[in-house]
Amino acid sequence: MHRLSAAPQVAVIGAGPAGLMAAEVLARGGAAVTVYDRMPSAGRKFLMAGRGGLNLTHGENFERFIARYGRATPQLRPAVEAFSPSALRAWCENLGEPTFLGSSGRIFPRSFKASPLLRAWLRRLEGLGVAFRSRHRWTGWDEEGRLLFATPAGGTVVAPAASILALGGATWPQLGSDGGWVEPLTGAGVAVAPLRPSNCGFVVPWSELFRSRFEGQPLKRVALSYGGRTIRGEAIVTRTGLEGGSIYALSAPLRDAIETRGEAMVHIRLRPDLGAADIEARIGARPKKQSLSTFLSKALKLSPVEIGLLHESTIGTFESLSGMSPSRLAERVHAVPLRLVGIAPIGRAISTAGGIVFDELDHGFMLRRRPGTFVAGEMLDWEAPTGGYLLQAVFATGAAAATGALDWLRLRMTGAEPQADQPSRDERAPPRTAAPG
Repeated sequence: MHRLSAAPQVAVIGAGPAGLMAAEVLARGGAAVTVYDRMPSAGRKFLMAGRGGLNLTHGENFERFIARYGRATPQLRPAVEAFSPSALRAWCENLGEPTFLGSSGRIFPRSFKASPLLRAWLRRLEGLGVAFRSRHRWTGWDEEGRLLFATPAGGTVVAPAASILALGGATWPQLGSDGGWVEPLTGAGVAVAPLRPSNCGFVVPWSELFRSRFEGQPLKRVALSYGGRTIRGEAIVTRTGLEGGSIYALSAPLRDAIETRGEAMVHIRLRPDLGAADIEARIGARPKKQSLSTFLSKALKLSPVEIGLLHESTIGTFESLSGMSPSRLAERVHAVPLRLVGIAPIGRAISTAGGIVFDELDHGFMLRRRPGTFVAGEMLDWEAPTGGYLLQAVFATGAAAATGALDWLRLRMTGAEPQADQPSRDERAPPRTAAPG
């Protein structure tokens, strides 16, 4: 990438991974960058994401990888191709944080934490001259198009040559991303698809007995099925319902079904490695004097919470586990029906669906209605499963938006009047995103 001949002021609003990546690309391109964030320090949600191991990206085949973005694949492909999983790994390595490929195909930093990576990244940005302004909440634009911020000392106005919005979605608002940007964007005429929870938990009408006994208990090595898809993994019984990786992977169709019909029925295979016939044969060998719970625990290695879930599934029916035939009980172990009646609050979700629709953007991620304003990360209308796909697209769109801003600024310096391009995103050429580092 050619550096700008001067150093125009560029504002990056949001100090999460999309904003920090944009700041790095801009600073390397010759811009004078200031990052604004409403929180006291940078990368708070990024740090939270790393508490259980920072899943940066995924090592699967690229075509399979990019398809994980569903209907947003055509819009995200150029950015992810330009700043690919391999480029992200190289960038981490350059920061002194080598990565490794896990057995699941997920890619993590060797330290398995976000904090060492973030510290190294902030030192790099400081060395590139990036300035930070904390406790600055963006509230929109004034009549002259200048940026407005609310701060503890009062309101302030900033007039940069270009700006990048990277304010995140609406999950874990206490860490910074509260969706407060929706109102100023829609007020400016920008179309925003409603923000909805993604990779989220669901509400189950547990009985008080089950809830009080098994809240917080894991369902391990199970398989959840819905809509023709089966996901193996774990889930956690919560006071209000169910959370965990296996149900997160099904969250988009489950959410849509509940929003449409008010409920959705999933089925849980408690022993996915055993076929129904094998389960039935084991149940048929039950000694007559042995209690059912003891037998299920010994013969099928079911945990107390799994046995409790079987009993829970009979509430409101005319059946009981003890009265079931071996074949009927085997069917129930093979596919426990579970009725979901609600969606956990968006604030507890891992990520957000919805956001600024892609038709509002040109090929460089610039708002057509606001020339000089670019958008990146979860503010855009896309969603993806967990597994590294979320952070990969956040990093990639941050780099792509910064590259678009540099190109736009370069045109302005030549005396041209750059405008947002008009072709649809499907017809556009890929952005020339430079991999930072």
